[in-house]
Amino acid sequence: MTVGPTEPAPASDPEVVPPRKPRKIFLLLGVVVAIGLGIGLFTSVGTNKSSSPPHAGGALPSFSGTDLNGTGQVTVPADGVGNGTAGVVLFFGNWCSVCHTELPPLASAVRQQDHAGGALSKLEVIGVDSEDTTANAKHFIQTSKVSFPVAYDPNLTITSGAFYFEGDPHAVFVNANGTINSIVSGPMSAATFIAHEKRLIPSGK
Repeated sequence: MTVGPTEPAPASDPEVVPPRKPRKIFLLLGVVVAIGLGIGLFTSVGTNKSSSPPHAGGALPSFSGTDLNGTGQVTVPADGVGNGTAGVVLFFGNWCSVCHTELPPLASAVRQQDHAGGALSKLEVIGVDSEDTTANAKHFIQTSKVSFPVAYDPNLTITSGAFYFEGDPHAVFVNANGTINSIVSGPMSAATFIAHEKRLIPSGK
């Protein structure tokens, strides 16, 4: 019997591997991350918060705003507060009913200090008016007889963004080296205002 050449067996087709479906856990993680990023983006719009809330012993946040009681810009620390000059930053607004009672006596105390001269007259006082229209803010400043510069803060960029304050009034007393000496939240009397001012003056002056 004649044996012919053996024909090679036909090669089997390569196994077709179905494409992998994304694992559900990775899909879920992707959705969570996307939602988190979206929330972070939208909650940060319109704010300008510093890394942590200002506090006694910490640095005074810098800020700038249109001067409602003069011309140009109110810029801290370039205007002296904390830039070698101790001072006070007062936060108020025409919309704030308590501010209508608090601000006029404080403005009067500042005018008297400036007129009398002495150590207290060397303190820089700056106001921040928030959430008012320009007309209402200027009217409030004029009727309260404010003589110091007032930065305009209609969108709370300074009040809530830089200082973390909710509502008004507030007062921040600043040492000459730019650190915060004390923060008073809520209304205060002229006597309390002056007592906090005196803490900014080095002994013997």
